[in-house]
Amino acid sequence: MIKGLELLWEPRASPVAQFRWLVIAVGLVRAYLAKGSYHSLYYSIEKPLKFFQTGALLEILHCAFGIVPSSVVLTAFQVMSRVFLTWAVTHSVKEVQTEDSVLLFVVAWTITEIIRYSFYTFSLLNHLPYLIKWARYTLFIVLYPMGVSGELLTIYAALPFVRQSGLYSISLPNKYNFSFDYYTFLILVMISYIPIFPQLYFHMLHQRRKVLSHTEEHKKSE
Repeated sequence: MIKGLELLWEPRASPVAQFRWLVIAVGLVRAYLAKGSYHSLYYSIEKPLKFFQTGALLEILHCAFGIVPSSVVLTAFQVMSRVFLTWAVTHSVKEVQTEDSVLLFVVAWTITEIIRYSFYTFSLLNHLPYLIKWARYTLFIVLYPMGVSGELLTIYAALPFVRQSGLYSISLPNKYNFSFDYYTFLILVMISYIPIFPQLYFHMLHQRRKVLSHTEEHKKSE
């Protein structure tokens, strides 16, 4: 009974957190089966993706207030980058919504989150299958670069449209004496991946060695 209550109140393992990414996965599969093509599948999951990914901002607050024992910085970077890609790039630049790169990062996000929330749920129940633990600390080796590649390619595809339309840009003169070039900002965002991605990736590799080696040692001791 107590475990059941903990499961309902734990933000990472709540039923909502569990099923929101399953909704997107099912939506992608159904659209693919109906169309017989993976092109332009974004439209089939556009609304739930925007809703669920925006709702993920609460995860930052959960970390900040100690409800969830995770790094605030790492969580904020991951969540904010996804919200940015969802709204400031994919939603704002309609022309990129048909790009295969969008599907690339959506699929990577979806698989990653399904595995992550399954890991949290079974951990909370003190019954974590080794397969889920292995998937949590192994599949990121492929999924992380896959997601980052999709994100970068999508931003790159948006650049000419942003430059042509002047989207979100502010030019001088104006009464605030302030200018902002969204095109340049997107380029800077892409450049920021260079120092940040390797740090996060190697951090996960370190965690993988630590967690899986500990599991192997525990099995041998038994």
